[in-house]
Amino acid sequence: MKDITEPRHTEPHIGESSVIRDFVFGFGDGINTSLGIAAGVGGANVSSDIIILAALVGMFTGAKAMAVQNYLAVKSHRQLLESEIAREKWEIENKADVERQEIEDIYKAKGFSGKDLEMIVNKITSDKKVWLDTMLNEELRLNVDVVGSPLKSALIMFVSFLVGGMLPIIPFFFGSGYSALLMAVGISITASFIVGAIKSRMAETGIVKGGLEMAGLGTGVALIGFGIGSELANLGIINV
Repeated sequence: MKDITEPRHTEPHIGESSVIRDFVFGFGDGINTSLGIAAGVGGANVSSDIIILAALVGMFTGAKAMAVQNYLAVKSHRQLLESEIAREKWEIENKADVERQEIEDIYKAKGFSGKDLEMIVNKITSDKKVWLDTMLNEELRLNVDVVGSPLKSALIMFVSFLVGGMLPIIPFFFGSGYSALLMAVGISITASFIVGAIKSRMAETGIVKGGLEMAGLGTGVALIGFGIGSELANLGIINV
């Protein structure tokens, strides 16, 4: 007899996570920081060694600063959410009737009524973990897992910043002058476009638009940096 069981329908969903957010921000900030430095110092037409040194210093100090800021921000956000969760737990324990009414109101607004509504409310409030999760998701729209771990977020930010920051300075290890600078800009803009496209693909938004947004930001940074470096050199403030 043939198995007529309907195949399970699976839909691709992205698990809510801070990893993608931290990587995209870290990589984007890293590549734009190094590109801005490389374009600015390169615009003054100095040697490749100086460009590499300046970019490396900016890259590591920037990575550290971003990691520390991200750690503190995620930690503070997580503590805030945890305090809200603790308050909700206390209310379920000490104001059960009020919290039960809130569950009833939530599902009444979804269109449930009569015995169906009563059955759902009884089922949810019979398990305090389910009850708490329902209140967090339906009433407060909270999810601590989305925030992520402060230490993990800081590490991802630090590493992704360094990875992005290395790309613009690679050409200066093998060349010099405007040719190396143009290669750095090309690599940076291409990498920015790819990351922006991937981010948009995962978010199910326009891939090309997302790629162009990040690539456009990199282009703007390069132009500003190059303009500043060139002008300082022309004014004689930087001797080359």
